[in-house]
Amino acid sequence: MTEAAAQRANYPAHYPQHVALWSRPEQERAGTPLIVLFHGYGSNEADLMGLAGYFPEKFTVASLRAPQVLAPGAYQWFPLMAAQDFTMDSVEAATEYVLAWIDSVRAQHTSVTVLGFSMGMAMATSLVRRRPQDFAALVGLSGFAVDPAAANSGSDYAYFRDAELDGTLPMFWGRDQADPVITPDKVEYTMGWVRGHVDLTKVTYPGIGHSISGPEIAHVKEFLEMSVLKG
Repeated sequence: MTEAAAQRANYPAHYPQHVALWSRPEQERAGTPLIVLFHGYGSNEADLMGLAGYFPEKFTVASLRAPQVLAPGAYQWFPLMAAQDFTMDSVEAATEYVLAWIDSVRAQHTSVTVLGFSMGMAMATSLVRRRPQDFAALVGLSGFAVDPAAANSGSDYAYFRDAELDGTLPMFWGRDQADPVITPDKVEYTMGWVRGHVDLTKVTYPGIGHSISGPEIAHVKEFLEMSVLKG
C-alpha cells in the first residue's frame, strides 16, 4: 500500500495490507451473498471463523483482521473508548480501511452483510452508519455502537450518515444483560441509536456473559435466512 493510496482512502499509510480468511476458494465465490466477520479487541481473524459452518450454506464467509497491532496475534480496530488515545478519527480510519477492502471484493457477491462481536460490533455498526445503502443486514453480538460524544464530537458530527438509516435495514442484536465487559453507558447509547435507524431483532441470552452461545448462532442463522435469503 502506497502512502498516496492510504491518503486517498483516509486511513494511515502505516496500516497493513488487508488480511482475511475465507470459507470458500476464490473461484467458488462469484454470485454468493457475502458475510464479513469482525473480531473483538485483542483477537484476530481466526477467532470467529468457527462460526462459518453454522451460517446458511449459500453464504461466503470472510473474516477480516483489524489493522492495529497490540501484540503478536492480537489486534484492535481502534483504541478502546476509555483509552486516552481514542478519537473519532481512529474510528473513521478503521471504517475507511474496511470499506476499501469490501469495495475490492463486493462485485463478486450478490450482497454484503456484516457481523461483529464486541468491538467488532462497533466496527460493523460504524460501516453501516457510514454507507447506509451498501449492506443487506447487520449482526451485532455482545457489543455496542460508537457514541461520537464520547470523543467530544458534537451533535453536528457528520461522518456517520445516521439520518439516511430509515429503519429498514435488518439488524440482529444478541447479548447477555449481565455482560461484564460492555459498560452500561455503551448499552444505553446503542439502545437509543437502534430506535428509528434499523429494523431490530433483539434477543437476550442470560448466562452467556461476554460470549456467543449455540442458541444465539442458531437465531442468527434464522435471521440471515429471513432477512437476506428471503424469496
